[in-house]
Amino acid sequence: MKQVIVKTVALGSLLTFGISTAQDKPKVVLDNFFNNEKKENKETKALEPWHYTWNDTSNGGFSLLGGIFQKQGAEISTLTTAPSKRDLKKANLYIIVDPDTDKEAYGGKANLMDAGSIRNLVDWVKKGGVLVLMSNDNGNSEFEHFNQLAGEFGIHFNDDSYNRVQKREFEQGKVMVPAGNEVFSVQKLYMKEISSMDVKAPAKAILTAEGKNIGAIAKVGRGTVFALGDPWCYNEYIDGKKLPADFTNAQGTEEWVKWLLKQVDKK
Repeated sequence: MKQVIVKTVALGSLLTFGISTAQDKPKVVLDNFFNNEKKENKETKALEPWHYTWNDTSNGGFSLLGGIFQKQGAEISTLTTAPSKRDLKKANLYIIVDPDTDKEAYGGKANLMDAGSIRNLVDWVKKGGVLVLMSNDNGNSEFEHFNQLAGEFGIHFNDDSYNRVQKREFEQGKVMVPAGNEVFSVQKLYMKEISSMDVKAPAKAILTAEGKNIGAIAKVGRGTVFALGDPWCYNEYIDGKKLPADFTNAQGTEEWVKWLLKQVDKK
């Protein structure tokens, strides 16, 4: 199949990064609407998106995660508006991370999950879309409106905080993955300050911490939903520089990405 190189471009609100080749490449879209934090570039003084974005190479960025998706053959992009039906037709996998509160959002006014977006996302999942929902803990994420979406799949993020780590007491942030987990091999992951969740059908819990459910998956129609109470795979915890060697977040992230891409509806 002929390969075509496409430079980074902006098409409406959909910003595409990297190289696009075959038409069958999985399209992974990261939300930058419900999470819309910005900071000033020290050199240019311009305001730029940051925190859980593909091009953020700081500790809180997703640049390494984006690289893992690309390594596995996916095309990554960013959506800067609420997801329309047209936008979602261009996506196989859509990721929402740490929806803003007003204090976090650019301009002091958060873009809250709304009925139209919920309807579009539920329909898209039923038709085969793969949806990733990652919250944060109490005081660091918007819960009320985000839960209106999560609740459509049997998931409710609780406005609480578990695995609270004191300074460099990393063991306080351990999440042990037992044998037989659907997504991860047996390993020790690091996740700190996590929102727990209530889970009911069609969702099922897949990870726990301090005896509380923190991760879940749901099969809805032809699609899949993966939910976690922490944005656990940002640069700081998968670059191999900070965590003790027995934590396997980099390995876990690669396993997770492979699993997500396997869920993409090939029909």
